[in-house]
Amino acid sequence: HWPRELLRTLTTHAEVGPPPGAPTGAPSLLSPDAVLRFDWRFTLDGHELTREELHRLAEASRPAVRLRDRWMLVDPAEVRRALDRRDSRVDALTALGAALTGTTGESGDRVPVRATGWLETLRERLTDPDRPGPEPVEPPAELQATLRDYQRRGLDWLHRMTSLGLGCVLADDMGLGKTLTLISLHVHRARQESPPGPTLVVCPASLLGNWQREIGRFAPAVPVRRFHGAARDLEGLADDEFVLTTYGTLRRDAERLAATRWGLVAADEAQHVKNPHAATARALRTVPAGARVALTGTPVENNLTELWAILDWATPGLLGPLSRFRRRWADAAESGTDPEAARRLAALVGPFLLRRRKSDPGIAPELPPKTETDRVVALSPEQTALYEAVVREGLEAVAESDGLARRGLVVKLLTALKQVCNHPAQYLKESDPVLTGRSGKLELFDELLGTIRAEGAATLVFTQYVAMARLLESHLAARGVPTLLLHGGTPVRRREEMVRAFQDGAAPVFLLSLKAAGTGLNLTRAEHVVHFDRWWNPAVEAQATDRAYRIGQDRPVQVHRLIAEGTVEDRIAALLRRKQRLADAVLSGGEAGLTELSDAELAELVVLRGAR
Repeated sequence: HWPRELLRTLTTHAEVGPPPGAPTGAPSLLSPDAVLRFDWRFTLDGHELTREELHRLAEASRPAVRLRDRWMLVDPAEVRRALDRRDSRVDALTALGAALTGTTGESGDRVPVRATGWLETLRERLTDPDRPGPEPVEPPAELQATLRDYQRRGLDWLHRMTSLGLGCVLADDMGLGKTLTLISLHVHRARQESPPGPTLVVCPASLLGNWQREIGRFAPAVPVRRFHGAARDLEGLADDEFVLTTYGTLRRDAERLAATRWGLVAADEAQHVKNPHAATARALRTVPAGARVALTGTPVENNLTELWAILDWATPGLLGPLSRFRRRWADAAESGTDPEAARRLAALVGPFLLRRRKSDPGIAPELPPKTETDRVVALSPEQTALYEAVVREGLEAVAESDGLARRGLVVKLLTALKQVCNHPAQYLKESDPVLTGRSGKLELFDELLGTIRAEGAATLVFTQYVAMARLLESHLAARGVPTLLLHGGTPVRRREEMVRAFQDGAAPVFLLSLKAAGTGLNLTRAEHVVHFDRWWNPAVEAQATDRAYRIGQDRPVQVHRLIAEGTVEDRIAALLRRKQRLADAVLSGGEAGLTELSDAELAELVVLRGAR
C-alpha cells in the first residue's frame, strides 16, 4: 500500500492563441491563412511541469518517481500520452473552434483548451451576440426604413461577423425582415471610407423581382442590376452596387461570377445548398468574397449535415471535414445519447448562427399583428409568350367593338391575363397538365410554402378560380402535402367538417375559393394567408384575410400577395397602393370600373413590361 501523501494527479490542457511576439490586437480580417500556436500544458497536482520534467518521468518507466525533491506516484501510461502531444501551429478557424468548445480531441480523449491573447477576446465577443462591438452600428441615414430593435441587433451582429471576415447564418423566422437587414448591412459597408466591394445576392428565380423591389424601396440610391437571362453584364461594377442572380444562373455561369472579387456574397433561402455534393453548392463555393452571409428560415430541415453544408460555405473549415463532423458531433447529437455533444456543438455553431423566432420574448410584441407583403415574380417564358399573344389579340378585338360588347371583351381580356399569370394550364384548360417548370408564380408558391411548413405553421391559400385551386390541390398532393379544398359547390355540412378538421390540424394547407370562403369562417389556426391571384377589390381580399386575423388569433398573421411582374396584376397593385384615379375606379367598381377605360388607358394597364 502506497502512502497517501504520494498520490498525484497528472492533468493535461492546451492553450491556443497568437505566438509569442505577435501583435496584441486581433487582426481586422480573420482569414483561414492566419496561423496560431497550439501549446500543451501539463500539471501535477496544480504545479506546471516542463517538458524536461515530463521526460524524466517517462524515463523512469515506473509509477514511483522522485521529482523536485519529493516522491511522486504517476501512471506511466498517462506520462506517455502526455509526451505524445506536440506543440503545433494551427489555422485560425481550427483554433477558434477549439476555443469556442473549450475542448480538443475525439470523445475518448478529450482535453480542455484555453484561449489566449486576442483569440480569447474574439471568443468573448462571438459568444455574446448582444454585446456591443467597439463601435455599435447605427442604421444608415440613407436607409428608407425604421429598423426594429431586433433588426438593429441583427445589423450589428452581421457587421461584427463580416468585418472580421467571418461568414454567418441569419436564420430568423419568415417575416422578421432578413432582406431588410441584409440591405442595411450593404448600405453601411458601402459608405465606409474604403468600401469592401459590391454585394452579390444569389436567390431562387422566384425571388429575383422581390429583391430588386425591396432594394429600390429601402435603398433607392443604391445601384442594382440583375445577372440573369440575357442580361448578364458585370462591366463597370461600382463598390456600392447590388448584383442579383439565381442559383440556376450560378450553376451555368459560375466562372464569370468567380472572376469578380465580391465584398459580400449572400445566399438567400440557403437551404438550396444544403446538399454539399450538389452542383449548386459546388458552384457557390467557387465565388470568392470578403464575407459570406446565408439567409434561411430553415437552417436544419432533416439532419445536421444540412447545417454543416451551409456553415461550411459561410465559414469554410470551422466545422472540419464532413466525415469528422458527423463522427465527432452530429451522430452523437442526433441520437440523443450524448447531451454533452449537443452542448459542445451548440457552443461551436451558436456564434455563427443568429436564430430568432416570432415566439421569442421581445420579438412578437414588436411585430404588427398583421404583416402584408407583395411577393413579385417573373413570368416563365411560356407565360410571357401566352401573355403577349392574349394582349395583342384582346386589344385588337376591343378596338373593333363598342358598348356592351366592348365591356364584355375587356372583362374577358382581364380574366384571360390573370389566368395566364397563374398558370398556363389554367388558361389553356388542360385536362392532365404538367404543372412544374411552367409558372413563375407556382415556383414562388412552392418556395414560400416550403419555408412556412418548415416552421410548422398552417396556411390559407385563396384564389378566385376553382380551377386553379384544383391544380394546386393536385400539385401539392404529388408532393405529399395534405390539403383541404373548399369552394362554392361544397355542401354546408361538409364545409363545417372541413373547418373543424383544419382547426384540429388535419392538414397544413387550406385551399379556398375567394367568393365562397371570403366571409363567415373562423380559421385562426393559420398564421399565413396567401392570395395566389389578386382580386380587383381590396376590401374582398381583406375580408378573406380576416378568416385568420380575427378574435381568437393569438399570433401575428402574415399575408402574402403573389404578383406577376410587369403584368396587369403588377399595375393594379401599384394603382391600389397609390390610390390614384384608376385605383378609385377599382375600389368602387372592380372590373366594371375598368371596362370604362379608353383604349389607350387599357393598353397602358395590360401591356407586358420588362423587369424594373
